[in-house]
Amino acid sequence: MQRAALFGSPGGGPGGGSGPGPGPGPGKMAAGDLGELLVPYMPTIRVPRSGDRVYKAECAFSYDSPKVTGASGGVLPKRRNTKLFLDLEMTGDLNSDDYEYEDEAKLVIFPDHYEIALPNIEELPALVTIACDAVLNSKSPYRKQEPDSWENELQVSKHANNLMQLDNGVRIPPSGWKCAKCDLRENLWLNLTDGTILCGKWFFDNMGGNGHALDHYKEMGYPLAVKLGTITPDGADVYSFQEEESVLDPHLAKHLAHFGIDMLQMHSTENGTRDNDVKPRISEWEVIQESGMKLKPMYGSGYTGMKNLGNSCYLSAVMQAIFSIPEFQRMYVGNLARIFDYSPLDPTQDFNTQMAKLGHGLLSGQYSKPPMKSELIEQVMKEEHKPQQNGISPCMFKAFVSKSHPEFSSNRQQDAQEFFLHLVNLVERNRIGSENPSDVFRFVVEERIQCCQSRKVRYTERVDYLMQLPVAMEAATNKDELIAYELTRREAETSRRPLPELVRARIPFSACLQAFSEPDNVEDFWSSALQAKSAGVKTSRFASFPEYLVVQIKKFTFGLDWVPKKFDVSIDMPDLLDINHLRATGLQPGEEELPDIAPPIVIPDDPKDRLMNHYMEPPDIDESSVMQLAEMGFPLEACRKAVYYTGNMGPEVAFNWIIGHMEEPDFAEPLSLPGFGGSAALGATAFGAIGLDNQPPEEIVAIITSMGFQRNQAIQALKATNNNLERALDWIFSHPELEEDNEFAAHMMEMENNANANIISESKPDGPRVKDGSGRYELFGFISHMGPSTMSGHYVCHIKKEGRWVIYNDHKVCASERPPKDLGYMYFYHRISS
Repeated sequence: MQRAALFGSPGGGPGGGSGPGPGPGPGKMAAGDLGELLVPYMPTIRVPRSGDRVYKAECAFSYDSPKVTGASGGVLPKRRNTKLFLDLEMTGDLNSDDYEYEDEAKLVIFPDHYEIALPNIEELPALVTIACDAVLNSKSPYRKQEPDSWENELQVSKHANNLMQLDNGVRIPPSGWKCAKCDLRENLWLNLTDGTILCGKWFFDNMGGNGHALDHYKEMGYPLAVKLGTITPDGADVYSFQEEESVLDPHLAKHLAHFGIDMLQMHSTENGTRDNDVKPRISEWEVIQESGMKLKPMYGSGYTGMKNLGNSCYLSAVMQAIFSIPEFQRMYVGNLARIFDYSPLDPTQDFNTQMAKLGHGLLSGQYSKPPMKSELIEQVMKEEHKPQQNGISPCMFKAFVSKSHPEFSSNRQQDAQEFFLHLVNLVERNRIGSENPSDVFRFVVEERIQCCQSRKVRYTERVDYLMQLPVAMEAATNKDELIAYELTRREAETSRRPLPELVRARIPFSACLQAFSEPDNVEDFWSSALQAKSAGVKTSRFASFPEYLVVQIKKFTFGLDWVPKKFDVSIDMPDLLDINHLRATGLQPGEEELPDIAPPIVIPDDPKDRLMNHYMEPPDIDESSVMQLAEMGFPLEACRKAVYYTGNMGPEVAFNWIIGHMEEPDFAEPLSLPGFGGSAALGATAFGAIGLDNQPPEEIVAIITSMGFQRNQAIQALKATNNNLERALDWIFSHPELEEDNEFAAHMMEMENNANANIISESKPDGPRVKDGSGRYELFGFISHMGPSTMSGHYVCHIKKEGRWVIYNDHKVCASERPPKDLGYMYFYHRISS
């Protein structure tokens, strides 16, 4: 039996109960009575239009299901001729003899739970009937995001079969790419005819670019390009300039091989391991998942698993760790009622609503209950005594947090570290007023750059959210054993004998920490002391210590053949970590600072040639450096000017320019250049920040104010971004100085201060806010990866709760017997008092 419900609730929140229970029911009512009953709800009823997302199988506010379930969250044992209430889009096999089912649809009105059988054309108003029919006939919104269905919409490029490729000897390295015509290192496209790497355009998803790839096509006529960073064994993003759309290239592997990219060698088996690596990787999979041990299932609050949606384990592992942190629990679960009350008209597209829903699902214990006695008896009788843990399905959450992201919106495996940073960015952009739980991760890094020739130094600061620790392979304590293993492995491969048992390199944690603190070479370093490029070295230290320290072990790399590789190492990660010796010191006695001189700027001889269109073309500006500076709290336009006037030499040099020009009256004004339209504002043109005389639409203002921002902030941001909602939110975030006038925000900031941490505030009003304290930490969680690369394999999470370690392996949550702390990829530490 399948059920659908069209919910109405004039109270403004999610309404009353969430189950399909019988309710009182109105019985047989006359058309007039039904019409009168529906009058209060008529203004809230919308008919889905083409392109609207209609969620019929999942509540926007909870993980309750219309299915009849047992205490553990699973469907009751199968009995012949038993009627089950199923999800409308359940994809299981319903053709077996174990089920008898029929379709039934009802209109349910909350909170009194009136049920009206459908269809009911004679008695229901026409609008209600039309809305019900549209809901019942709509397709799942998730199907649009499945990569297979998306790829089916793409057409094979007409250039793919006969693509010309030049024999120019170009070979593309696996990393270190840069646009051939500017300094951009992101949003890069490889032209499949001549192998030139060029940047794309500036897109709505903040992927920066100056359009040099398109310019190259217009000049040379080479039609196809592939986006670097998207190449996987399953394909890549290919764009046809001539056809002006994304396309399929059935010969992509051959076209990439022409430039030394062996896509076929990156092919993985079903379990994420390469064929010739099966034996060595087995031990890693077994150790990390604690296979072969009788792990006791855990139930209750905080012990709810998450179903795997097909390579969604990276998301599950990160969110389990995130919602084990009290600040995130208080922000989203503690404020659940307030968040739901102010949820917008479409709660499926609201970040805070979906975070609150997920946090409640994981922490409430409602979806993690031990099996009932009847279920256990049934399992024993069928000799299937395996306790079932259903968990929650993060479909809606994944759909929202990954929308518009080319990688996370796919069903491919992803990097947990990259998703962590993506989530932090979403938390920053969707904060309510000044409340921001990701403050617990934020810290300031002091970078010391020294010119090797003049010996002069420059100190700069940047914001970061995790500590990336290199793997010091040269410090392995079992080198002799590793050499012997490698010789035996090669002999076995040559003679096609079974591979020997894996010998894993044992790396001291102290060696990795030492490698982190050592100086690194600075590429393309321009010395202001020499007024020329020179050799430079950079050293990083902590200007502040975060409340929660996230440590990433840099295990992943690429070989020269583009095949992803992973350092399979064992590192003795400490339970107690002290990094106080990495505290920044600032300028030391005897050190001489590099002079504050910007590199020379080359202005085109005839800039008017660039004004062929009504809108002027902006000069080359490294937008990645702009964004790094903006994240530190500086005004966006000031960051653009700093990067431009320092010749795109990187955020360190631009930061120094900002420090020296902060007191100027036009510091935050848009960049204006002689010859580029006189006093025309470059930033306004590039970003659509055109001042508008008319007021922004009230409905967009209401959306922003519902997030906790002030009305004047919303209006000013919308006027500056041509009424674009997403860009307006970014604008507010990049202009934190406006919040100083907000007394409520200031009050909330004060409440956020942790008793064990001091708030560092720069002397300048728009400096980054961080929580500083002792550099002593205790390990409370870690995420481990199994497989040869981030593009394949599996993630699990271990968290220490109530004095014991717990393993979260998708929907399975069990007490850990041997937590593999030495094989982790991301480690989560919390500060302890000195």
